[in-house]
Amino acid sequence: MTRSIRNFLATHNLLAVSAQHQETAINSEQELDTLMLADLNSVLNYRALKVPNREELTGREEADRLHDLGGAVEGSINFSRAQPQHFAFLLAYGLGKVETSPLGTSGFRHVLRPRSGEVDAARSNPSFTAAMRFGKQVLKRRFASCFLDQVRAEFPKDGWAKISAAVKGTGKVSDNTALEDVTAAFNAATLTLAANGVAGESAGERFSNVQAVQVLNPETQAWEEVAYSAVSGAVPAALTITPPGSSATATTFRVYYLLPESGWMTLPPRVEEPPLKVSQVQVNLGGRWDGNAILGGHLLAAELRRVTWTLNNRLTPERTPGAGVSHANRAFRAGREQKLEFDRDFRDFLLSQYLRDNDTLTVHILAQGPEFEPGYNYQVELIFPRVGILAAPVKVTQRRLAEEVEFAVLEDDTYGSAIARVQNKVSGYAG
Repeated sequence: MTRSIRNFLATHNLLAVSAQHQETAINSEQELDTLMLADLNSVLNYRALKVPNREELTGREEADRLHDLGGAVEGSINFSRAQPQHFAFLLAYGLGKVETSPLGTSGFRHVLRPRSGEVDAARSNPSFTAAMRFGKQVLKRRFASCFLDQVRAEFPKDGWAKISAAVKGTGKVSDNTALEDVTAAFNAATLTLAANGVAGESAGERFSNVQAVQVLNPETQAWEEVAYSAVSGAVPAALTITPPGSSATATTFRVYYLLPESGWMTLPPRVEEPPLKVSQVQVNLGGRWDGNAILGGHLLAAELRRVTWTLNNRLTPERTPGAGVSHANRAFRAGREQKLEFDRDFRDFLLSQYLRDNDTLTVHILAQGPEFEPGYNYQVELIFPRVGILAAPVKVTQRRLAEEVEFAVLEDDTYGSAIARVQNKVSGYAG
């Protein structure tokens, strides 16, 4: 067989992050501590920055060279059945400031607020390290210095709480793949690697983890595929191949394989928590936040179809003079912005009156799950001390009147723009 077959089902993908501990500095990888049960469409990608020389005097009509500017990391992390830990992780790195205190005998309360100022000379927000397993045996890749540019939380009717984030990374990556050149005779039946073994406990796994073998034909100078049939468990590993030719001329073989598991490649365990149901969410509008609890206000219920909160950090990793590397060496916010959206029945003109009067009000959202110990629940609480209405257009939904209310989240002098309080059994985030 010239190329092995491996399982590339996306359901075998795994995502691990350094949820509990932020990186100590930009491009300094942190230990992975949590395996996240993210959606199937959660993928982080390394995007190479290749520039064709179309605008240079090449003497040709078309480009004849690619310039390599390094790369960047982009992607999304999505939780369509969000758990309290998912809110805590994404908001810890999205908002940037975390305070954790014990709760009961086994729990913790995490208070998350927007960070004012910078983390250090190169970062506005804390950064985390992530790693993904792609398929079951395709590859594993680690992404240093991931930042959350946007976070979106959603509470739709007839469903689960959702939260997602747009990720931007500096472009510093490492993976468990290897490409090795082996010098051997063109009629060789065995290839021995220089120093490495091949990942896999069984012969079948090792066979699948060698993804291709190629040879430089000494006569044609073309790269050709080589059939292989076995991979030893020794270190260095030996590959049994079908001799590609009859001559004993020395030539170069290329072996594409996965390295044995070590260090970050061994992914951490998953934390299990109950997902939050939208039917368990309470939304209070118009009360007053006193720093500890919501006072007064009106509890929205049957008239509400959807609540959405969007946090935009406007954060971009950048390369600067003196970086000395091919990836970004700083990431700063260009000004945080937040908004809330309600999709509700148009049963009264109260919110329209707030819009007309240019008045502000408070929004309080509480999503509560089951108890993790008597008297203490898994929960997520979102407080917006001062919001103003930007627009409230009326529409028709299912033959009934509805309004789409858009709120600007404003920064309050005393309590800031947003406060998130999460209760679970994890000891900390972004510490």
